[in-house]
Amino acid sequence: MAKVRCKETGTGSFFGNFLYDQKVSRDHFLRKLGEVVDWDKFTMKLLKYYQGKGEIGQAPYNPTLILKMLLLCYLWDVSERMIEVLANDSLSIGLFLGIGANEKAPDHSTLTLFKNRLIRNGGLTAYEELFNDIIRMAQRKGVKFGRLQIVDSVHLVADVNVNKDKQRQNKGSQPRDKDAKWGSKGDREEGSGEIKYFYGYKDQVSLNSDTEMVTSIIPGCADDYDGHRLRDLVEKDLQKGIDVGIVAGDKGYDDGDNHYYLEQKGIKSAIKLRKNRTGKKDSNKGKWLKLIESAEYQAGLKERYKIERKFGESRRWHGFTRSRYVGFARHAIQSFFTFMALNIKRLVKLLTGVSFRMEAKNHALSG
Repeated sequence: MAKVRCKETGTGSFFGNFLYDQKVSRDHFLRKLGEVVDWDKFTMKLLKYYQGKGEIGQAPYNPTLILKMLLLCYLWDVSERMIEVLANDSLSIGLFLGIGANEKAPDHSTLTLFKNRLIRNGGLTAYEELFNDIIRMAQRKGVKFGRLQIVDSVHLVADVNVNKDKQRQNKGSQPRDKDAKWGSKGDREEGSGEIKYFYGYKDQVSLNSDTEMVTSIIPGCADDYDGHRLRDLVEKDLQKGIDVGIVAGDKGYDDGDNHYYLEQKGIKSAIKLRKNRTGKKDSNKGKWLKLIESAEYQAGLKERYKIERKFGESRRWHGFTRSRYVGFARHAIQSFFTFMALNIKRLVKLLTGVSFRMEAKNHALSG
């Protein structure tokens, strides 16, 4: 087998480790992130998507370096062009990426080629595998995942000016984003609650209550029915070795098939029930009233706020309100990278106690 080769980036030179050790504090978030995650394990996994696999042809940048740069885009909600600038200006980023202080970081076009290579040779499965690897690393490092999983959907508005797009279509042009759909968020039960409509995408998400890490994602369309994806989310969690004991969710998941599935799996349901289950006058009402009174159901209701808080974090700090690009595949890439970024933030906090500071971006990430 030929020896794997990656482009030398000068991290071991005088302008590399020595300078970083002098200037970057020991408790800097990016230093801790470099230590906590087993980044080297990604190299061979990613090289399989390269034509020469790092064995023949021109030596590529280490794909883990590219992966790190992309994750920083979503950590600080910046473009790929901007992360190139920041990587060349910031010592803390240089340390994290493993490049000498006098070396140039890969340019933004290299990041684009990397994303396209993974889609072309691995599809979205390649991105989901990267996401799953972070969860498995957390498990290997002793992070204890509890038995309560919280499921919910989160929407993302398409990168489309709807009015202008409609005018273009009336003139015979194709939609700017042909994969985007209309969807709604809100409580439809008995006409109560405000219903909001949006044009874009909707993802199904499972979050572990104890760790507050997102364990599974299913990227989807805006008009998907939440209730149809619960089983898939639970199966993904189980495949990762998570001992799912309780599943909590809102009324969108209150579907007979879901309750039956959880029962067959020996998993307790904390799915919030619709009024028509408990309000009807027949013999079936009893089991639903019993469910509501159960300790598992009550515990699930109390913990559901954690996934809404996680979604709020993704929107406020990581730009997960609007699609960066157009098309389903690119939306899915954004979803996987955003929640990977959220998970590595949480992993560093759990293992080292060091918190991510968003405001550091404003002064060259030096905080």
